[in-house]
Amino acid sequence: MNMMPGTTVMKAPFDTDKLDRLMDEAGLDVLIATSRHNVQYLLGGYRFFFFDVMEAIGTSRYLPAFIYQKGHPENAAYIGNRMEGFERELGSIWTPVVKTASWGTIDAIGLAVEHVRKLGGNARRVGIEAGFMPSDAKDVLASLNSFELREAHFVLERLRAVKSPGEIELIRQASERVMDAMAATFRACAPGMTKHDIVEHLKREEHERDLVFEYCLIAAGTSHNRAPSSQRLEQGDVISLDSGGNYKGYIGDLSRMGVLGEPDNELCELLEQVETIQQAARRVIKPGALGGDIIAAGETAAKSSTHRKALDFTAHGIGLVSHEAPRLTATGPVPYAPYDADRALESGMVISVETALLHPARGYIKLEDTLIVCEKGWEAPGDGCRKWNSSHSTPATSDL
Repeated sequence: MNMMPGTTVMKAPFDTDKLDRLMDEAGLDVLIATSRHNVQYLLGGYRFFFFDVMEAIGTSRYLPAFIYQKGHPENAAYIGNRMEGFERELGSIWTPVVKTASWGTIDAIGLAVEHVRKLGGNARRVGIEAGFMPSDAKDVLASLNSFELREAHFVLERLRAVKSPGEIELIRQASERVMDAMAATFRACAPGMTKHDIVEHLKREEHERDLVFEYCLIAAGTSHNRAPSSQRLEQGDVISLDSGGNYKGYIGDLSRMGVLGEPDNELCELLEQVETIQQAARRVIKPGALGGDIIAAGETAAKSSTHRKALDFTAHGIGLVSHEAPRLTATGPVPYAPYDADRALESGMVISVETALLHPARGYIKLEDTLIVCEKGWEAPGDGCRKWNSSHSTPATSDL
């Protein structure tokens, strides 16, 4: 495919050599990315504001598509919605080819096919994200005998496994803002409030910090149920907040503990046991350590606890997606092969480490932290408020 005369070729905002190598290993000639998180990554952070929350429109849905030919970033293309012509005018999209002419899935995939057919060289083996492509669009591709469809999820996940300094800063900001929102929410808790009330308060606090609220798992009192509900809080109840706040596409996912009143000695001891496991996992995190070392360290510490039968420890990668590379274990809450268990961690990888104690009498007690692998070992953004956060605390004394 020859470039149009006068076309300016901008540098791709990702490592094209790495993507070419990954595609070669997977036997891909062309890649069609359709998940919003991977399209955002490949476009260098661009995400169309109109469909930032919803995807449905009319009788179909928004389907952005990024097309990349191995070894030829100059042929990269973006297929977007017609309203994205506004963004095109502003120069928000780097690809040499931009087609903002679709409204639904069929016309979007049709434009993608049209572009792939114009590519020079071998463009037969096409990588797609099957889990992020609507069935009607996939049916169009499958009906074309000129293409051999292959899964590209793993290729794209490995491309994103090591974060750039810009991505690290977004993750740092997301984590710090989620922690600040949680601290403010704990201070606002009072007897008589429902779990729904607390989640709504946290949502407002996250919005005030320019976060997109994604979720909050909340447990209160002696219950291990973490769904928001009409359960009312009483004096002395413990509160577990586990929330994901999205900052410009990147997730801050932390869990902290609060109490209505002051924690007694038993509560302090229980949270300390959780903290001990968290710190044991942290100590092995550094470039060159095997991913499985994190799991082994946390599980060993958990087995040494007097409450080992009630403990749940895991660790996983995090970034644009709440569970992504590095893949550390096959026994975590989200099932996938532990690809990185026997591979070295790299500086720039980001890991969520979480330990929960499901105590039969005192409730659900959990800490979850975000660890950035760096040259000196690790950095933990949003690392405040790790002890019991009392509803009596002032902003200056949220850590007891």
